[in-house]
Amino acid sequence: MFENPSLVTRIAVGKLVGMALGLVGLMTIPYLWPDLGWMERIGFLLWYTTVGAVIGMFGVMNWHPILRLPMPWWFRSTLIGAWMNFVLTLFIYDALTVMLVDLFGANSPFHSPFWFVAEGVIVGLIIGYCATRFGGEGPETVARER
Repeated sequence: MFENPSLVTRIAVGKLVGMALGLVGLMTIPYLWPDLGWMERIGFLLWYTTVGAVIGMFGVMNWHPILRLPMPWWFRSTLIGAWMNFVLTLFIYDALTVMLVDLFGANSPFHSPFWFVAEGVIVGLIIGYCATRFGGEGPETVARER
């Protein structure tokens, strides 16, 4: 299964690693924010599973067609992880602010919800490495076998 580059393998590995990281979050959220409900916890799990799938899908593009520049796996995956978490931060900014102020305090440098974007960079890097290691990258991942 892991011998040939495959888009399906990339997506599956990305989703599995994203789900594993989401499970870590699901297990640690009750210790960090005990008042957070199950809907948010499950949302956290499904969010990183989705991020893993998107990073896996973008493994096909290893060359930017307009800028004519290479796009290595570490650039793509960190960019996608940061972007996805940035968009999520914009949607849940108020809730993240309350949670981070409760956790770190109002005078802490970590009270900004945009630290969630840095988390997306790290998560994206982990998912991108695993997806590329086990599923390959580039246009050869969508080549048909005959």
